[in-house]
Amino acid sequence: MQKLMAVALVAWLAPAVALAGSWTGKASFYSGNKTASGSSFHAGNMTAAHRTLPFGASIKVTNLENGRSAVLVVNDRGPFIAGRVVDVSTHAAEVLAFRNKGVARVRVDTVRK
Repeated sequence: MQKLMAVALVAWLAPAVALAGSWTGKASFYSGNKTASGSSFHAGNMTAAHRTLPFGASIKVTNLENGRSAVLVVNDRGPFIAGRVVDVSTHAAEVLAFRNKGVARVRVDTVRK
C-alpha cells in the first residue's frame, strides 16, 4: 500500500517538476506556416518554440543584453541549432528588442499558471 501511495504521489507531482526550470543561451526568431502543435503560425502572436516543454506552457524570456522580458506560450518545437535555447515569434523578438540583431542572449524561465 505504501508503495502504491508513493507511485501515486510521484505521478501527481511529475507534471509540476517537468515544467520547473530555466535555461540560458541564445534566442532567435522565426516564421513559418504550421507549428509542431498543429496550430497555424502567426508572426504577431507571443509564441515560442522549445525542444522539451509541453505545448501550452508559459515561459518568461528575458533579453540579458537589455533587460526586456516577455511571457510567451510554447506552441512549436525547436530550435535545432547548437547553443540556442528558444525560438520566438517575430513580434516577441520586437518586444524583446533583438529583431534587428537576429539573435540575443536570453534567460528562459517557466511560469506557473
